[in-house]
Amino acid sequence: MSALSKAYMYDEAAAFAHVEAMLWADGPVCSFCGVVDSAYALSGVRSKPSKKHPEGVERHGLKKCSACRKQFTVRHNTIFAESHIPLHKWLQAIYLMTSSKKGISSHQLHRVLEITYKSAWFLSHRIREAMRNDDTVIFGSGGGIVEVDETFIGHKHNRGGPTILTS
Repeated sequence: MSALSKAYMYDEAAAFAHVEAMLWADGPVCSFCGVVDSAYALSGVRSKPSKKHPEGVERHGLKKCSACRKQFTVRHNTIFAESHIPLHKWLQAIYLMTSSKKGISSHQLHRVLEITYKSAWFLSHRIREAMRNDDTVIFGSGGGIVEVDETFIGHKHNRGGPTILTS
């Protein structure tokens, strides 16, 4: 069975349950106050009505903390935060980006996930940022000077000696 055929890859409620099980093994953790397992589920809550969704969209995975009384989901304080892209599309994108041997472009994600190119670009950059190693990239050997033999900046060509760039 392919990973893309699992329920959490196409069903929003299953996607929330899957991510919650991975991130909150000991019970829900309030992303505001940090209290573990004191939150309760809010079911049947819908977003504000819009032209596209006159009755509103169901808010899957919504929890309310008993300690601080704030609402949160598993999306809060993660790479999924502040995104209107459905969570199951995020999981599909993560799977496609991590399983492809030579990477996948934002245009390919746009076509496969059936989302806009702008959203695919946003997804791919957030996912790459999450996969990035915390070590900052040091420019040059040990952060030193970099020598460039030929430089093209603007409309001028420098074919003379080496150009020295400092970090």
